[in-house]
Amino acid sequence: MVVARCMLIPAILLVACARGGEAPGAAESLTVANVGFRTPESVLHDPHADVYLVANINGSPLATDDNGFISRLRPDGTVEALRWIDGRSPEVTLNAPKGMVIIGDTLFVADIDAVRLFTRETGAPLGARPVPGATFLNDLAAAPGGTLYVTDSGLRAGEGGGFAPSGTDAVYRFESDGTAVPLVRGDALGRPNGIVVDGHRIMLVTFGTGRVMLVVAESGQVSGLPAPPAGQLDGVVKIGDGIYLISSWEGRAVYRLGPGGQYTVAVSDVEAPADIGYDARRHRVLIPLFTTDRVEIRTVR
Repeated sequence: MVVARCMLIPAILLVACARGGEAPGAAESLTVANVGFRTPESVLHDPHADVYLVANINGSPLATDDNGFISRLRPDGTVEALRWIDGRSPEVTLNAPKGMVIIGDTLFVADIDAVRLFTRETGAPLGARPVPGATFLNDLAAAPGGTLYVTDSGLRAGEGGGFAPSGTDAVYRFESDGTAVPLVRGDALGRPNGIVVDGHRIMLVTFGTGRVMLVVAESGQVSGLPAPPAGQLDGVVKIGDGIYLISSWEGRAVYRLGPGGQYTVAVSDVEAPADIGYDARRHRVLIPLFTTDRVEIRTVR
């Protein structure tokens, strides 16, 4: 029988649960809450600094309010810097940060209609790459050679609150001069959200239709894959050869997609799991809980 041991550290509600007989350092799960996260949308592991970066929208995902921020979280759940990159700083523009990716020494962050660049080590701003016509830039991915891709989920503010389709659904590729070029676009994409590059193909998951698609990086040709048991798909990461994790709001879960196209539940009972990250060193999936200002860290093998 497996017995869970949990310890509560005052001030931040940091809960580490390990299998019976194991040290706390071998934790299977870690919940980080009550630390000041505000609408956390994405978590990314920086393997060089060995920290988790948490993108906080801090308000509406569409508001150009310049109050978004990015936190630095240590693997043990300690907050190293809550507002490491802060839109409130005079030198920083950051409205509603969502997906992130690191290429070399640069951190790229999707922010409504532009991708913003920061120094990986210090967080200093390095400018932005605008995406003309975009309305809801969401997730980022990079090819091994450094080519950058970003999704536009095609949303705008709706009348009376909420969201409405904007008709800008797309996947963009950035050229070497920083220009964004649409690789594939159209309502048929179904609110594209999470994205990951796998060789010459891009895996894309959709929030609106719950589809999983493959896009050929050179041509933009689209093909479908089996869909998970539930929709409202947000994040996707590759954790092995032909193995992926996909988060689902509708399923309140993170699904594991295996090489045979079969899905299993990797993590259950997570409310509004947004753009997940992966710590390959510790075999952890990093789950921002969009509506509860928490980050769940779970071991997945």
